[in-house]
Amino acid sequence: MKFRNIVTGLCVAMAFIACDDNTGNMGLDITDGSDILSVSTDSFVVHSQSVAAGPSIARNANGYLGQFTDPETNAPITANFMTQFATLENFSLPTIDKIASKVGGTIVADSCELRLFYENGVGDSLAPLRVSMFEMSQPLNQNQTYTTAFNPVTAGLVTTSVPMATKTFTLLDQSVSAAERAKKDYSPSIRLQLNQPYQDANGNTYNNYGTYLMQQYYQHPAYFRNTYYFINHVVPGFYFKITNGTGAVAKIYNAMLQVYYRYNANGKVRTGVATFGGTQEVKQVTQIINQPATLTTLLNDNTGTYLKTPAGILTELTLPVDNIMLGHENDSINAAKITLQRINNTSPSGYALQAPQQVLMVERDSLQSFFDHHQVTDYKNSFTTTLSNNGYTFSNIGSLVRSMYTKRQKGSTSPHWNKVVIIPVTTTTMQVQENGYNNLLITGVYNDLNIRSTKLVGGTTPLRITVIYSRFK
Repeated sequence: MKFRNIVTGLCVAMAFIACDDNTGNMGLDITDGSDILSVSTDSFVVHSQSVAAGPSIARNANGYLGQFTDPETNAPITANFMTQFATLENFSLPTIDKIASKVGGTIVADSCELRLFYENGVGDSLAPLRVSMFEMSQPLNQNQTYTTAFNPVTAGLVTTSVPMATKTFTLLDQSVSAAERAKKDYSPSIRLQLNQPYQDANGNTYNNYGTYLMQQYYQHPAYFRNTYYFINHVVPGFYFKITNGTGAVAKIYNAMLQVYYRYNANGKVRTGVATFGGTQEVKQVTQIINQPATLTTLLNDNTGTYLKTPAGILTELTLPVDNIMLGHENDSINAAKITLQRINNTSPSGYALQAPQQVLMVERDSLQSFFDHHQVTDYKNSFTTTLSNNGYTFSNIGSLVRSMYTKRQKGSTSPHWNKVVIIPVTTTTMQVQENGYNNLLITGVYNDLNIRSTKLVGGTTPLRITVIYSRFK
C-alpha cells in the first residue's frame, strides 16, 4: 500500500474542514489494490458554561503588586506578594581585613536597598501607590503549595505591624528623565531603602540592614554557602503589601537585595556590591484580594462564557464523547478541532481589560493536580494555545476524547468525566536542539495572575467540534 495515497486522502479531508466546519458526514475511500482507507468527518455540538475559579495556585514566574478597580465588576482587586532571596553557590565577600567600611573598628555596610523590577501590568501609569515591606519571621514552607488566598499575617509568618520600609511609586517613574526612560537598557524598579537601624530576631541592633547581612557573613560564613542555609538562617523573605492608593498593578519580574560596601584592593579603595536575587529557584507567592460575590452577574450571563483572571472565572466545556465515538469505536481519530471565538469588548472604560494571551485545556478532574504537581502540557490530555484570529483554537484534542471514552468504558463514575476547563495561563520556555532544529520546549505552566478578561461565544450558543476519522477496510 502506498503511504503517499493515505496522506493525500487525509489532507483532502483536512482541506474540507478548513473550508467548512459544518460538513456533516463525508466519506473518502482511498484504494490501493486490496487495502482501502476510509476517511470521514463529522461535527458535534459542545456545550459551555462559566464556572468560578476560586483561589489559584500562586506559583508563578512573576509577582504582582498593586490595586485596580475591575471595570466589569466595579470591585477592587489587590495584589500583594512574598518573595525569598537566593545566594550563589560559594558566595564570598572580600576577606575581613580588606573591608574599608568600618565604624569604630566594626564592619558596616555603606548602604542597602531592595529593588523590585517591574513591567507595566494594567491601569494608570501615573496612579500613586504605596507599598510597605515587612520582614517575614520564618520562611515559606518549600514543600507547601500556596494559593492566591494565602495571608502570611494570619498564618503567623509576619508578626510585626511595623514595616521595614515604605515607598510611594507610580508605574511611570517621573523621578527618572524621559531620556533615561527611553534607553534600551532602562529597567524601571521600585527602590526600597534599608538604611535605617535594624534589629534582628536575637535583639541585636545594626545601623542598617546591609550591616546585619555583612556581619552575619563574617560570623557565620556557612549560612551563605547555599540558598537553603541563607533562607533558614539569614533572610527568611519579605512581604510586600499595598497600603494606600489604587489604579494600577505592576508585574514584578525580578527582585534584588543589594548591599554596598568599600574594600581595599591593590592599594585603592573600591566599591563592592553584594547581590541576592529573588528568582524562580526560590518561593514567590502572590496574594490576591478580590470580592468573588461581584462575579455573580458574569457567571449567570448565559449569552456567552468568560475567562477572567486572577482567581476569577473559567470556561467549562462538556465534550460529546459518546456521540463522537458512536459507530467509531474502532476507528482512528486523526483530528478533533474546536475554536473558542472571542466576543469583542465594547466597554467604554479607558482601561478595558486585555484578553488572556494563552490558555490551557485540561480535564476538570485533573485541574488541581495539574498545578499542584507543576505539570506541563503533554498534548495528549492537556493542551495550550494562544490567542489568534480573535479566538483560541485547539487543533487536535482527539487523544483526549479517546482517553475520556476509555476511562468511561472502564467504569469511571465521575460526574465530570467528559468535561474540560479552559484556564488562562502563562508559560516559561527554553530552546532545545533536536535533529539539527531549534525547538521551543515548555518548561512551566502557571495560572495567569495578570488582570485580564474576555467573553467567549458559548452559553446558549452551542459550539461545535469537528472530527476526522479513518479506518482500514
